[in-house]
Amino acid sequence: MSTSMTKGNPLKLMLQFALPLLIGNLLQQTYNIIDAAIVGQILGAKALASVGASSSVQFLVLGFCMGCCTGFGVPVAKYFGAEKLDTMRNYVFNGAVITVVIAAVVTSTCAILCPQILHILSVPEDIFDGAYSYLLIIFLGIPFTLLYNYLSSILRSVGDSRTPFMFLAFSAVLNIFLDLFCIVILKWGCAGAAIATITAQATSGILCLVYMFRKVKVLRIKKTDMEVKGRAVKELLAMGLPTGLQFSITAIGSMVMQSANNGLGSVCVSGFTAAMRIKQFAMCPFDAIATAASVFCSQNLGAGQPDRIKQGLRQSLMVGVGYGIVSGLVLIFAGRTLSMIFVSKSAVDVLNASGKYLRCLGFFYWSLGILNVCRMVTQGLGYSGRAVFSGVTEMIARIVVSVGFVGTYGYTAICFADQTAWITACCYIAPTCLYCIRKSTKLLERV
Repeated sequence: MSTSMTKGNPLKLMLQFALPLLIGNLLQQTYNIIDAAIVGQILGAKALASVGASSSVQFLVLGFCMGCCTGFGVPVAKYFGAEKLDTMRNYVFNGAVITVVIAAVVTSTCAILCPQILHILSVPEDIFDGAYSYLLIIFLGIPFTLLYNYLSSILRSVGDSRTPFMFLAFSAVLNIFLDLFCIVILKWGCAGAAIATITAQATSGILCLVYMFRKVKVLRIKKTDMEVKGRAVKELLAMGLPTGLQFSITAIGSMVMQSANNGLGSVCVSGFTAAMRIKQFAMCPFDAIATAASVFCSQNLGAGQPDRIKQGLRQSLMVGVGYGIVSGLVLIFAGRTLSMIFVSKSAVDVLNASGKYLRCLGFFYWSLGILNVCRMVTQGLGYSGRAVFSGVTEMIARIVVSVGFVGTYGYTAICFADQTAWITACCYIAPTCLYCIRKSTKLLERV
């Protein structure tokens, strides 16, 4: 069911849109946590390190794919808001063609280079084999990841965030049973966790595809829509590639940070892996409200309503920062306890490392509310290049901390790398977002 966000209370519309998206994100992170918990509790801390040793490169590759899909949805939302439905459907088709090409190129390249990637990350020899089997399967499942993320992005662009959530909820439950079956019964180890994740992702993508063609009339592609047009491809790539690169550029800094952390030994790798799962779970509300703000602003840009764009930014920032303060306090006081989900109480060193990372993170968690909302709104207004540069600032900050300070301060420097990147990026993207809104307002006034 499509929903226009050009009329009605902005905060109510964004929260209604964000709620299914939030629950879906939480479910997605929940089965990531279940993967790690089953691996850590059943197979041990070294197996947990194997699963987590390549998390930064997964973020780089999968983040690029998901970012592209998110970007492809921006023009679709704009033309939906402007009620140019024929143009919108043609863009949906062209986006699908581009997504297939990306799937073929990225999957083959990453699968071939998988061993070299793990060596670049300085993965310790005692966990290398497990890390390789896990990462290779994740790479081979990239087409399924793209399938779900592209279709869910298109559905969200027309105001339907509920349906992708429903299918993701089903696949999350499926993933739990597959985890237990592949790891406990079949004893496939780290590879079993990856197979369970990819199978669940494929299921949600296929369900989205069937639903979209059977139930959503406004997105039903006709023969006249199936034409590859240079203008459509150019606009989709102009939004999708920078958004994908934004995720990847940010991940490059994370890769440098993870490589530095991997060099500190498997205890730090295990602690970092546990902490990252908790961090990613706590980040879900930021992603949900930022995506809602982006779609809201895109639709209202298409409808020519600049005042609603400004109102949407203010209200989404209020929600994002407020949540960041509350969740930061939870990480500060309960981070070590939450880490026991992944490892036993006897793994004291791993728990201490995880708790320290989360405690340091909590003091600056509010900054993610500003960063994510401003970045996504900037992208939603069509200024994807400026949003990408905020990712560049994050990358540089992480690299500086990882290369310049880990050698002297060890794991403590790792614990402050993310916060340094967030604050640095906020200093750029917050004023940039306000500038882009003013510029968009002037352009709309001339029309």
